[in-house]
This record gives sequence, C-alpha cells and structure tokens, in this order.
Amino acid sequence: MNYLKEVVILLSGLYLISLCRRVSGDQRQISSKGVINLAHRRSKWTPLMQMSANLSDITSIRSFFEFRTLDPEGAVFYGDTKEGRDWFVLSLRDGIPEMQIGKADILVSVKGGRKLNDGAWHLLELRSEGKFVVLEVNNKVELVVGLHSKLVEDDLTGKIRLALAGMLVDKQKLFHPFEPEIDACIRGGHWLNLSTTWDTDSTWEPQPCFSEIKKGSYFPGTGVAMFNTSDLPGLKTEEAGITVEIFGSWTGTTLSLQSTGFEYVLGELDGNKDVKEVQLGLKEESESVALPGEPATLTFTVLKHSLVVNSVSELETESLDFFSMWKKGMLLTFGGVPGDSEKAKSTHYLRGCLEKILVQGQVIDLDRALYKHTALSSHSCPTEAMNELTKSSYKAFILAG
Repeated sequence: MNYLKEVVILLSGLYLISLCRRVSGDQRQISSKGVINLAHRRSKWTPLMQMSANLSDITSIRSFFEFRTLDPEGAVFYGDTKEGRDWFVLSLRDGIPEMQIGKADILVSVKGGRKLNDGAWHLLELRSEGKFVVLEVNNKVELVVGLHSKLVEDDLTGKIRLALAGMLVDKQKLFHPFEPEIDACIRGGHWLNLSTTWDTDSTWEPQPCFSEIKKGSYFPGTGVAMFNTSDLPGLKTEEAGITVEIFGSWTGTTLSLQSTGFEYVLGELDGNKDVKEVQLGLKEESESVALPGEPATLTFTVLKHSLVVNSVSELETESLDFFSMWKKGMLLTFGGVPGDSEKAKSTHYLRGCLEKILVQGQVIDLDRALYKHTALSSHSCPTEAMNELTKSSYKAFILAG
C-alpha cells in the first residue's frame, strides 16, 4: 500500500542520512575486550563492527569470548580471507549453534550442541585444527566441522577479516539462510592473537548490557516496531475476529493501527500508569529505565466493523470492513504512532517490557518487523533483583569488562 511505503520511507530517513555519513565519515574504535551489545544496529546484514589484519601477523587461529542471549536466532561471529572468497559464520538457529563455511568449491552447514539462548553467560571458543573447525562451549567441545578440497590453497597471503553480528559477504552465499539480527551481549573477547580494536560506524551509539535479563521486548521510551498486517496471521472465523494479545508491564502508547484515511491509537492503560524511573549505570553514562507497575494483559480484538479492547468496544463503524483492511495490509505499530502527524507528536512512546506479543495465538518476533527502531531490544528486558521489595529501590548496572 502507498500509505505503508510512505511511512516506512519517512522512518527510514534517519538511517539513509546516517548511511551517507558513514560513507563519508570517520570510523569509531571500540575495545575488543569490553562489553558489547550486538543488538541495535541499523542494517540487518552489515556487521555491527569489524577488524582486519595481515595473515602474516596471525600466529593463533583461536578466538574466545563470553556470550549471553535469549534470542533464538542471529549472526554472532564472522571471519574471511581472500576478500571473502573463503568465509565462515557462527550463528544461532533455534538457540543452537550453527556453523556455515564457504571454501573453494565447498559449502558446509552444520548445527549442533547445547542451546545457548538461556540468558546465562557462556564461554565460547572457536579454533582451527588443520582441516577442522572446533566450537567449544564452557570448555566442552560441542561442534566439529571438517572439510577438504583439492582446490584449497595451503599458502595464504593477504588479509583476514573478522566481524560481529553480521556478514561481509552476500547473504546469497549461505547454504542455509537465517535471520541475522541478534539481541545479545559479549564480553572479554580475545580475537586470534590480535590486540586490534573493533571498527564501527561513527554514528553508532553503544547500548547497555543489563546485569540481569528476562524474556521480552524492551521499549526504552524511544521508537516503535511496525508490521504490515498482511504479513501477520489472518482471520479464522468472523465470530472470533483477529486477536492481538500483549503481556507485560508498560506505560505509554500500546499500539496504533493505520491505513489510508484511517487511524486508531490505543493509548495508556489505566492500570499501567504507576511508573518508577531508575538509573542504569553505564561506565561513563547513565540511562533511565522505566519500571511500570504490576504486569498486565491486554487483548485487542479486530472484528468486522469494530475494535475491542479487553472485551470493551472502543470503535464501531459500519462504513469500514476491518477484516478486508487487515488482509489487504494495514500498519500495526507497537509502542507509538509512526510518522510526523500531530497525533504522533502528541503521544508518548511505550516504555517498559512486553513479555509476549501474540497475533492469533502466534508469537510475534520484533526482528521480523517491517521497521524497528534501533533502541528497541527484541528478546530481552532488564530484570529486577529478586530480593527487592519495591521497584523504587531497583538499580541495574552494566557488567564490567
């Protein structure tokens, strides 16, 4: 729909501007051993950061780092030589490590080992042992990939490139495609025998790695996630309609629904207005974290001629067929109102944790959104300390590197 295209183009404007700045601007150097949040990047496949070195300087084909996530899928670590003709990527699929390797005439994809998306810190080690690539998790071998080709050159010259949370080769080269975005943190990295810093876009802003996390999607009070309803589950029966269920604790605008000539905004729930703000300590910065009141459940139902919130009709109109509009494609936005309209300017972005979003009973992954603001965390929210009695005393701190 033209409306959807116009809104996406509008919200993508900042990304295009930053892309131009990246092409002409300086890169930023990040410590290779510090805490790095791999989420919040602007482009799906472009790595968050990368480094390179002459192969003649490499004395150890071994890298290790601590890794934590609740995300089931995404790119973690990438490396290549020969300007990308030989390449390797470590990713997660269903929470399980997967290695894909492209070398000469060989293309390999192997998945195995324990699930890593449990929210705990895991020590990962990747190393090359001759014709084998080995993955260790917490000092235990979990995955071994062997490959051999008569076309492989043993003497390597040139550069080796490493990257985090993306790839430096075209995604079409993958044997088994995956969704690259990942909501994860790493720390204490040692990359080959290099002491080089990571290079990243000069416009990149580091985001916190919370000391404790729980499942959910975190909205910090900035930005939205947008979906085209035609890409979401559709109508089963007219009597039941189409249901959107949201579980969590939040304040601000919950969702909005738009199409050409139509707009509906579901604002703040009465039960979610008791919000405490706490400070999140970053090494040299601080950021407010919203901690709304008691967890809430919201059920938003789309019927043929009405919109219903928690069994209460909010809008009724015989002139609109919402079932037809949903099927053709409306803009369903979580966390606010997209665009630059007066209503968008006057509403407050959602702040808090949406622990689960269901459409027709199916879990919605923000990584699949038509557009998602870089400040949003798709799969993790900050968790309160278990022994605290009130939210007002809660403080979260970034983990030291």
